Amino acid sequence: MKTFRTGVIGLGCRGGWWVENLLSDLDYISVTGLCDVYSDRIRAAGAALRAKGRPAPAVLTEDYRALIDAPEVDVVLVFSAWSNHFDAAIRAMRAGKPVAIEVGGAYSVEDCRTLVEVQEQTGTPFMLLENCVYGEYELMALNMVRHGMFGDIVHCDGGYLHDLRDEVSRGNENRHYRFREYLTGNRENYPTHEIGPIAKLMRINNGNRFVSLVSVASRAAGLHAYIENHDELREKYGQTVFRQGDIVKTLLTCADGSTVCITLDTTLPRYYSRGFCVRGTKGFYEEATQSVFLDGADYGAAEWNWAPQFGNRKDYIEQWRHPIWKRYRGDGVKEQGHGGMDYLVIDAFFEALDKGLPMPIDVYDAAAWMAISALSAESIEKGSMPVPFPDFTGGRWKTRKEEPDWKYRLDPAL
Repeated sequence: MKTFRTGVIGLGCRGGWWVENLLSDLDYISVTGLCDVYSDRIRAAGAALRAKGRPAPAVLTEDYRALIDAPEVDVVLVFSAWSNHFDAAIRAMRAGKPVAIEVGGAYSVEDCRTLVEVQEQTGTPFMLLENCVYGEYELMALNMVRHGMFGDIVHCDGGYLHDLRDEVSRGNENRHYRFREYLTGNRENYPTHEIGPIAKLMRINNGNRFVSLVSVASRAAGLHAYIENHDELREKYGQTVFRQGDIVKTLLTCADGSTVCITLDTTLPRYYSRGFCVRGTKGFYEEATQSVFLDGADYGAAEWNWAPQFGNRKDYIEQWRHPIWKRYRGDGVKEQGHGGMDYLVIDAFFEALDKGLPMPIDVYDAAAWMAISALSAESIEKGSMPVPFPDFTGGRWKTRKEEPDWKYRLDPAL
């Protein structure tokens, strides 16, 4: 692979990690630009590159527009706050510079339309860096689905189920944007982790699409209770009123009659999960119990239907490991970032660039997945009324071409 002169926008918790632990280790990436609104983060990222023996970036700036416009930068990676993703991506595409953005939700459907229109007009490569699409067990489930193991897929569940009370409540001190998001918004604010693998599995934008959405939000109590229990937080934020509901449930219906339910659950005590579950006419896969259930299979216990034998997915992973993970395991690559998902998603982006191939998570995927945030806010504001889901492909979802057969083909070639 050739070397790509790459500029990085956003060097906080996520972007700083990317530079220090992954981008600096990839031979085909030369980080030539660093940008953040905080100068100390720029210095820290530069020091991390030097510590790995990498040259100092030519562009160091607090203005993302200057980084995009710099002649020393050919490719742009956006790890900044959610509010900056669209502006940075659109400017990069208009400048003819391939761009990949980190995940989050959209503030408006119009932003999603503009993103699609600019990509169509410019033809500049764009990718959403939704790493969970490359999860080992999400791809195992996809492989099993394509081989008919679960029959006709009727419903999927997913969630971003992650106790973020400490991160959100200390957002001002840590300069993290989530604090203001939970102050001002009430929506499914982080939909793509859960919807990404599900959308690929259900062929959204490739023979199927979302047609409607309805969201329900609980009241917001978790952050206030957490702050009340911590003296140093109570002094600062004891009177703060957060709008973001503790639990947001979003139900999507699809053109083929199947349904999807996703859950946002980030401000009450709980364990981490993505709540991934696939339900078909012949069986299911469930992440929470790490279980596969196939109709008619002998699991050696009559009690199976009442008390699932947690953890039996280990009995299926070798046979149904996705080709991407077979190769990844076989190559002996260190599991870099979220068990290897971060490596796979960024390598897929640059591999597609190098080969001139369509992006595996393209602008239509990004628009459909990120629009869930804006549509859920609309539904909640209307008293949890259903709202129609836009078709960002302009009808092409019915006839879009199958993925090419390449290293990062998500749909396994049968």
